[in-house]
Amino acid sequence: MNENKKNNLNSIEKAIKVLLKFQKSGATHGIRELSSELGFSPATVQRILKTLKKHDFVRQDVGTRQYYIGNIFYSFIQALHRSNNLTSIARRFIENLATKTRETAHINIIEEGYRLCIDTIESPQTLKAGMPMGNRSPLYAGASAKCLLAFSSADFIKNYIKKTALEPVTDNTISNVSDLGEELDRIKNQGFAVSLGERTPGLGSLSAPVFDNTGVVLASLSLAIPEIRFSQNEYLDECINILINVAKSFSESMGYSVARVNN
Repeated sequence: MNENKKNNLNSIEKAIKVLLKFQKSGATHGIRELSSELGFSPATVQRILKTLKKHDFVRQDVGTRQYYIGNIFYSFIQALHRSNNLTSIARRFIENLATKTRETAHINIIEEGYRLCIDTIESPQTLKAGMPMGNRSPLYAGASAKCLLAFSSADFIKNYIKKTALEPVTDNTISNVSDLGEELDRIKNQGFAVSLGERTPGLGSLSAPVFDNTGVVLASLSLAIPEIRFSQNEYLDECINILINVAKSFSESMGYSVARVNN
């Protein structure tokens, strides 16, 4: 952080900076670690964490003394669902997809240049793939992310690729601009995205776009599937067909019509 900007932050802004460090799934932090990363004094970080802990925004592990996200955010999630129209509408389509496939179904949007999972329903099967709500990933890694990128405007894609370093998340992540361009064309032509182990080894993903009434991509509707089932071709084809049909119904509920958009 720029030294001048750091010094100009008020106490509320400093507390927000600390809280934002807990966004990643499973994130835990200690006082000295946060102090070093944010450039605040240990005393300042300790004071902020003490206040956040008091109101259950963070909790502290008794053994490790590390801090982690508090339970108060469950109430924020419920409020978000009630206020976010897309999430409210999406819920029945996610439920439909999850019921028909018995796999983990989730809905994703683009936020600040990343894929963000805004709702998810976990598979009832013993062996299942997870996708936590709030999970973020780069737009070039995984089916749900690539689907959002592929159906974005040409200008958005061009600018994203220009300013983004394609750093591999796993050995299967696309890290070459030319390969990514070919993959995005393939996704757009076939109408859905497929990935295996691009974000997490052993987990596959399928994703189809959801459009608004003007043909702009709103979200990607996705399935997360363990590799052992993902590798079964007939099963995979069945999941793809179900996904495409549910995503199509979702788009139509948002006012999308191929004929209307093309006219």
